[in-house]
Amino acid sequence: MRASSENISSGISVFAAVVDAGTFAAASEAMGMSPPGVSRAIARLETRLKIRLFNRTTRAVSLTEEGRRFYEQVMPHLRGMEEAAAAAARGAATVRGNLRINLDPVFSRIILGAKLDEFMDAHPELKLEFIARDHLGDLVMEGFDLALRFGEPRSSSLIARKLLDTAVVTVAAPSYLARRGRPGEPQELSHGVHSCLEFRNPETGKPYPWQFHRKRKKLVVETNGRLTVNDPSALINACLAGSGIAQMLLLAADDLIRDGRLINLFPDWPDERFPLYSYHPSRHHTPAKTRAFLDFIVALTSTG
Repeated sequence: MRASSENISSGISVFAAVVDAGTFAAASEAMGMSPPGVSRAIARLETRLKIRLFNRTTRAVSLTEEGRRFYEQVMPHLRGMEEAAAAAARGAATVRGNLRINLDPVFSRIILGAKLDEFMDAHPELKLEFIARDHLGDLVMEGFDLALRFGEPRSSSLIARKLLDTAVVTVAAPSYLARRGRPGEPQELSHGVHSCLEFRNPETGKPYPWQFHRKRKKLVVETNGRLTVNDPSALINACLAGSGIAQMLLLAADDLIRDGRLINLFPDWPDERFPLYSYHPSRHHTPAKTRAFLDFIVALTSTG
């Protein structure tokens, strides 16, 4: 059934070309087909429709009465399809429409701000919808155009693109350090003297392990924290309040460290990295709105 529909659609296009060009030869040249190919396409269409479309002579072709009625009925629909296809093609090249994004909660703190306002001002026909989730989920079934997630990608049919790596830092508020003292080495966090704030890995349901990397050296420290959260804002707020020491992404903590509100405790262990990936359903025909937003994210994160 599908093959028959495609044959009819192809035949109608050839039929319209013959009417517009006036001869089979001229239509074949316009469509890049051989004259016998045009003749066969018209013959197949006539067989399917069970009518004769053209009166053929050695010099020219003319529409039969049935062919004229068919032309008058079909051509408005064909032109409408052509206009719809052209509009879709223009839409694919224009940044417009709705872009629904599955957003890692950590990244929502980074992206919302003046830079996003500038991006929106540059694309007035675009609407963004951010849905903060701690898991990727099913983009297609849930109607997402794009996802931005921290962590290594799992195997899936989605197209994953690595956008950046950010450092993982271990931080505490000055008020906490004034009360508990500053640890000199990562191993001190396992001695029970310090309170560590744990962050739950949404994939495993367990807190992320505390790792420390320096060149090829790697430490894993058992912290056994009493407070576990799954929201990045809650982790940052608890740390700022002096409730404990936390590990978090430098992208989220950088401004707070620069302002002195958090202290990077182990700057001599700088080499643990965590990646940010984008995900979208298809490699082919990526809409302009998606490409533009990804370019914005790359520029935003590369400039800090």
